[in-house]
Formats: sequence, structure tokens, C-alpha cells
Amino acid sequence: MLKLLIVDDEQIEREGLQAILNKGFPTCQFAEARNGAKAIETAAEWQPDLVLMDVKMPGINGLEAIERIAALLPMTKFIMVTAYDTFEYAKQALKLGVKDYVLKPSKASEIISIVGKVIEDIRLEKTIDAQQREEKAALRKMMPLVEADVVTQLLFDRVHDVHISDMLQLLGGELTSEAFILLVMLSGETQAEAMYAAVKGKIHQTESGWVGAMSGRQIPIIVFREAGKTYRSQAYSLVQQLLMLRQREPGGELRIGIGGPYTGLDNVKLSYQEALLASAQMGPSAKQRFYGEAEADRPSSSDKQGKESEKQFIEHIRQGKWESVREAVMALLAKHDRQQTPLTRSAQEVLERLWMIARVAGEMGIEVEKPLFSFQVTQYEQLRAETEGLIGKLVSCIAAYQSSVQPDAARQMKQYIIENSEKDITLEGMALRIGLSPFYMSKMFKDHEGINYIDFLTECRIEKAKKLMGDPERSLKEISFEIGYNDPNYFSKVFKKVCGATPSEYRKVIFGHRNV
Repeated sequence: MLKLLIVDDEQIEREGLQAILNKGFPTCQFAEARNGAKAIETAAEWQPDLVLMDVKMPGINGLEAIERIAALLPMTKFIMVTAYDTFEYAKQALKLGVKDYVLKPSKASEIISIVGKVIEDIRLEKTIDAQQREEKAALRKMMPLVEADVVTQLLFDRVHDVHISDMLQLLGGELTSEAFILLVMLSGETQAEAMYAAVKGKIHQTESGWVGAMSGRQIPIIVFREAGKTYRSQAYSLVQQLLMLRQREPGGELRIGIGGPYTGLDNVKLSYQEALLASAQMGPSAKQRFYGEAEADRPSSSDKQGKESEKQFIEHIRQGKWESVREAVMALLAKHDRQQTPLTRSAQEVLERLWMIARVAGEMGIEVEKPLFSFQVTQYEQLRAETEGLIGKLVSCIAAYQSSVQPDAARQMKQYIIENSEKDITLEGMALRIGLSPFYMSKMFKDHEGINYIDFLTECRIEKAKKLMGDPERSLKEISFEIGYNDPNYFSKVFKKVCGATPSEYRKVIFGHRNV
């Protein structure tokens, strides 16, 4: 029910106007104000949808009252009521955003027509606003499901451009945002699920970024750069808040690697690699480490080429390019041998590379024993032999795990998506169902099926939509909900991206062919 406030310093004018409007719009509520000051007071309390404002009144005039009410209630509409000799006031009012004006005197039919048009605008605006609130509520409900998957896809794969733009809008980020990674690692004593929930709660409370799925007791967090703060001060403040969470878990510890900031979410995986490297180079008593600090402590790899080599090393591990991994470790060892680097330092750097293999395996849910040399090496020949043996053991363990779970897991995942595509499917949920790491499942599915799981899910939904569009009794809105999209506008964008036409255009083609 719409509320109309009539403002005029003449009582007879107020009552006459209300009588006309009450007859024309019987479902509306009405209130009156005898001057500008009273209008402002009444509007603040009653919050009318439409104000019919006289121009000339003693004290606060109509234009002043409009400005002050509009500042309080930006959605309220205004119609000026004015005599012919104050027409210039009406023109000035239109510049303030007043929707229309009524001249004194006017026929009742003219007043009804003018007010009726503004009321229709208000109703349309309210309808659109209600739809937008409904859509936002549906998207907020999806947010916990979307967030972990977006992080996983950004760090380990790719996200369909339609999906990423809408998900970013939902989650409050931009493709060009500058961001960095915090990689939170939980100790063996920590209750993982409780700590994961606490970390997510803290990040959401601070509205600082997105939390990815936990895998191998590691939690990746994409943190968006905050204006007015340096990268290090923002990272340090957030890290300290996260470290405080460990007090809730007696005996549990958090260790956090921090990657550098990068512009554009396409590059955020580089920050993840740095966070992973920083965590691998963290001392036994350290609680956090910036990638820059790790590099400063290791002059031999401080050059740009060395940094890129380390990041490529991580990618080779994740992609399962084991020969390249072995060659990289042995090349490092050969370099130290040529430069006559002290054996203890060489052994430490080699171990860091081997620990990196174990850590990346852990993020994929593959538990491998942390590699250590079986005895104190005294010469490079022994170090080479020990290193070859540890690499072989790591690779064999990972390969055995992959060969035993990949084919069946990929089949289960594909079948589950096909049968349940209309549901809120997430990588994290499927990982729990099948018992694998979300990161590992994402890579495994693409390796076996040649397609990203989100794109495969989209294909399944669009195929169902095409079949349902053949039923003229179903609206496009109903179809969008039935195939798993809570937002019809989002469904339309995805459909057009996949099919090259909007759902409405596609449907016209279907029905056009049937009529031939």
C-alpha cells in the first residue's frame, strides 16, 4: 500500500486534493502537513512514497522541504503543486528531481492522470527492487558454496569467464583487484574442521578476502588489498588475528606463508606459489613468513630467474612432470657441487625442494612421509645418491595413489554431476563425498575428461534447459530454477555464452520450426 503526503498551507486545498486522490486511488494511505517544517517531520516518521508539495508556504518553502526530505528519503518521489504565477518554481523543482507538477487550479481528471503516472513508476520501481532483493538473497545463500570453488579454480585451474564475473560480483571482488595469498597450515594436533571454521569466520568478519577449501591441513586465502594500508601492514595485521585463533585449540598451532601482491586475479596463483615457498622455508619456531623474507635469507636464489625457477618447480610437481622435477633437483645439486657450496647448505636446499614435493602432494590429499636423509652425508656423491632415492620414493608413493583412485573417482564425479546437475554442486562437497582433496579432484577431472568440472556442470544444465524449453507451459524463470540457477539473469548470461543466443531467442527458433 503506497503512502501519499499532501503538503499545503491552505487546509481547504489539502482536503480537496485528498478527496480527489482518495477517489482515484482508494488503496493508498494519505497524510497531510500544513507547512514545510511539518512536512519534513512527518516524512521522517511516516516515510511516504510520494509527496505532493505546495511551492509557496511560510517559513520553509516547498523547494527547501523537498531538498531536506530527499536527503532523508532518497527513494521518495515528489510532485509540485503550484499556481500559474509560480511556474518558474516548478521548473526549478524539476531540476531537483521532482517527477512532475500540478497546476492550480486543475481538473480532477488531470490530477488523477499526473499522479497516476508517478504511482505507476513507483510500483514498477518497487517491483524491480523486490526482484533484486530476492535475487541477492538467493546469491547470498549460494555464497558459501561458491567461495571455496572460486578460490580452488583461481589457484589451480581456470574459471569460465561468465562464471568468474558473476561470482566476483557476488563475492565482492574485481578481475583487476590486487590480491595476495595467505597459506594457513595446521599442525597435527589441531582439530582441523573446527579451526577451518574459525579461519573462515575471521576472514568473513574482517571482509578481507575469500577462503578456499581445506586440503592436506592447508587453507589458502585470497586477500584483497586494502586502500590506505601497505601490503605488509595489512598482511601482518590479518596474520596476527589468525594466529590468535590457535588459543581456542590447546596444543594446536598455525603456521602461515605469505605470498606477494599481484594485480589481476589471473595472476593470484603466482602469489600462492610464493606462499607455498615461504612456508617451506619457515624455521621450526616461526609462525609466519613473507616470501620476500625467504628470498632475502637465500642469496643464491634472489635473482629473478631463480624465483621463476622455483615457481615452475611447483607447477611441475602439481602437473605430475616427475622427470622435470627430478632434473630440477639434481641440477641444483650439480650447481652447488660446481660452486663448491658447503655440503650442509646444499643438503638443506635439496631438502627444501623435497619437502615442497611432499607439501604439494599434501594439498592434493596425498599423505607422504616428510623426506629426510637417512644419515649425515659427508660428500656430494652420497648426497646425490640419497636425493635420487628420496625422489624415487616420493614419486612412487604419489603415482601409486593416483593410479589407484583416479579412474574410479573421475567416473564417480562425472556420474554425480550428470545425475544431480540441478543441485548446488560444489567441488568441496563432491570431494567429501568421494574422499579426495578438492584441489586434486579438480585437476584429476580435467586430466581425465579434458574439461573443467564447472564447464561440464554448465553443459549438463544447458542441455537440460534446452529440453525443457520445448514445453511452452514452462516459463524461462521456472526453467532456470529447475536446472539449478537461482538467478534467471545469470542463467541467461551463461546460456548466451554457451549457445550464442539468449534463452528467449533460442525458444523462438524452436517454436518457429514447429510451426513450419
